[in-house]
Amino acid sequence: MSVNDPLGDMLTRIRNAQMRGKSTVRTPASKLRAWVLDVLKDEGYIRGYDKVDGQGGLPELEVSLKYFEGQPVIRELKRVSKPGRRVYMSVSDLPQVRQGLGVSIVSTSKGVMSDAAARSANVGGEVLCTVF
Repeated sequence: MSVNDPLGDMLTRIRNAQMRGKSTVRTPASKLRAWVLDVLKDEGYIRGYDKVDGQGGLPELEVSLKYFEGQPVIRELKRVSKPGRRVYMSVSDLPQVRQGLGVSIVSTSKGVMSDAAARSANVGGEVLCTVF
């Protein structure tokens, strides 16, 4: 089975695992997925992740999900830029997610970072997803 949108697939796996109350979820490893997970970890939405060997010896990322008083820390995880419709924004146009309570994850020329980090580095880029 080929996945057209690997990042969207990972976000859906995280959403589904949280709905089931799972503590960890696995997703095929890739650099982009790891960079997005780094931002989620830095912003406090997940506990962390580890690289593990999956089925057939292919590397996988095992994501440790985070809960607060039994509820998932991530309330909303939305893909913004999709393979069919890429969304690019300049630094001045980067959106505030829920009046700054949430985070946009942006792929910039200086790496994948949160919207706040992109503003301080004064770079725009592709808005990958929003987290609240």
